Amino acid sequence: MIVASVLTALAGAFCMALGSALQERDAVRAPGRTVASAGFLVHLAGRPRWLAGTAGAGAGVVLHLIALSGAPLTIIQPIGVSGLVFAIALTALFNRRRVRTGEIAAGAAVTVGLVGLLSLFPHAARTPQLPLLTALALTGGIAVLGAAVYVAAHWVAPGPRALLLATVGGAALGTTSALSRVVAANAAADWTAVLTWLTPLAVASALLGGLFQQNAYRTGHFAAAYATLLVVDPVVGAGIGALVLGEGLPATPLDRGLAAGAALLAIAGTVVLALARNRNPEAGGSERAGAAPNTPEPDPASSGTRSTTTSGESR
Repeated sequence: MIVASVLTALAGAFCMALGSALQERDAVRAPGRTVASAGFLVHLAGRPRWLAGTAGAGAGVVLHLIALSGAPLTIIQPIGVSGLVFAIALTALFNRRRVRTGEIAAGAAVTVGLVGLLSLFPHAARTPQLPLLTALALTGGIAVLGAAVYVAAHWVAPGPRALLLATVGGAALGTTSALSRVVAANAAADWTAVLTWLTPLAVASALLGGLFQQNAYRTGHFAAAYATLLVVDPVVGAGIGALVLGEGLPATPLDRGLAAGAALLAIAGTVVLALARNRNPEAGGSERAGAAPNTPEPDPASSGTRSTTTSGESR
């Protein structure tokens, strides 16, 4: 049974990575501004390859849940996070380049750090409760943060922008996970729990997370964006569980120190991926930090003409 669950989890990790890599292919090619608005998702929803990627990622989630039904979280969670290595390999394949040793090492660091961090958090079994005002505060806070980052991201270089957008996307999806957990846990006892205001709040948070996730892919730094999402999403979900839903923090000072070290390892790996020269060549590549958004690039032909003319005049 455990062997079957492990194989199922591997298939799920691959499906999620493949689905995300397919989504990135259309996200970098989509028209629009450097950081696109909500209409960007409408455009992507009309692209067959992006829809296939979304279906692949959804299949990965389903396979992961099936694997969890037959094996402990401590076995399945590391396999799910290892999808980052699949993602690095797939994006290299799609962009027709080699996978660098440093990328694999950074991906492994993210995987080990995140698995270590998640394993140190307690996993409470009691049914969680979340007041509506608290849920509104959580989603409202994410919305305000998203608005601020959306404006600021236009002025940030592609590598840091990928981390910034993916962080907000991961935070929104982590909030979605926490809200969904409350709804699902309560719906198991009473199906009418699905009809509360927590459900539309979860949907709104998921849409916001999806917008920022696809904009992070749009930068062309897919591995860094995917790694950031893998880190931020579960950490925010676990944090809400610990601080808001009463699931608790790592118990001992040693566990807390180990959790901090694991988080730093995952963050370091993510930064290395962001700094790596592995950007999708189809992404808009001429943007500079501090440059105004949508600033047109100089026409090389006209620049050459001006240079020639100037040179001729000086002669």
